[in-house]
Amino acid sequence: MSLFQQPVSKSRQEYNSCACGAHGLMASWSILTRSPRQTMSWGSRLGRLLKRGEIIALIGELGAGKTCFVRGVTQGLEVGKEAWIRSPSFTLINEYHGRLPVYHIDLYRVEGRAQLEGLNLREYLYSDGVSLIEWFEHLPADEVEEFLEVRIAYVDSARRKLTFTPYGERYEKIIEGLRAKNISP
Repeated sequence: MSLFQQPVSKSRQEYNSCACGAHGLMASWSILTRSPRQTMSWGSRLGRLLKRGEIIALIGELGAGKTCFVRGVTQGLEVGKEAWIRSPSFTLINEYHGRLPVYHIDLYRVEGRAQLEGLNLREYLYSDGVSLIEWFEHLPADEVEEFLEVRIAYVDSARRKLTFTPYGERYEKIIEGLRAKNISP
């Protein structure tokens, strides 16, 4: 285990209904990064594990590092270095092309269900691409059943705590892949 990994968080375990109606135990897993570069590195690790159709929920305060993490995910998804990965705070959705389509969505400025519906989010969420959603908590709770929550919390000026919580079996497998020792930063 590297210095900035922490063991599985047992404090946040939840039961979540799967699409088939069965209940599965969802355990969070947390790591501590010591720099923006390490935060990006974990994003890249995640990006390499994504196959298509995943929904990644990004939660954290302003400036916590959500877009930094997204830059890493896009590296792992082989988005070209010429792409300018930036927060879509004003455009709301940025699209990038790598080995899979990437939809970087920011819901911070979205006001109300009508504006959300105007974005046609379902076309992105249920496509063959990967949806990375900043301010996921602004999405109505009944919109998405299965996703991977990535909570980014300040520890101090450089360090962040990343907590990965799977909602659905496919996301549990992704966390298992992240935890595997053979995935290098």
